[in-house]
Amino acid sequence: MNLVLHYGLLGSLEAGLIALAVGFVVFALWWQVCRRTGLRNGHAIAYASLMAAAIAAGVDGWKLFSLGMVNLQSPLYAKLALASIHDPDQLGTRVLLELIGVAIGVGLGWVLFSSRQPLADTTHEH
Repeated sequence: MNLVLHYGLLGSLEAGLIALAVGFVVFALWWQVCRRTGLRNGHAIAYASLMAAAIAAGVDGWKLFSLGMVNLQSPLYAKLALASIHDPDQLGTRVLLELIGVAIGVGLGWVLFSSRQPLADTTHEH
């Protein structure tokens, strides 16, 4: 996304709120898919969590991972690696808050949609 976020903790909180919205919307879409195909709540939660985490925290998570793989002994490589990151000081915090936001968004979606209509009957009558 090409959204202009603030620097510091405020920018990380903004990214977390965006991730919350992404988690909610992705869960709503997966809820409809799972409801129509007869899958259970767990499928909707799992698929939505994975997809929303990839969408919301994928780029920052990849930058955090690849930063550990770059040979930072050279000042040139360190400068190039850090230049591509929006706020390198808050990268870890931003990824953490994005993943927390996804979890909360999916959880809110599950609470909202599961109270309306269950996906599949979980009771087994003999």
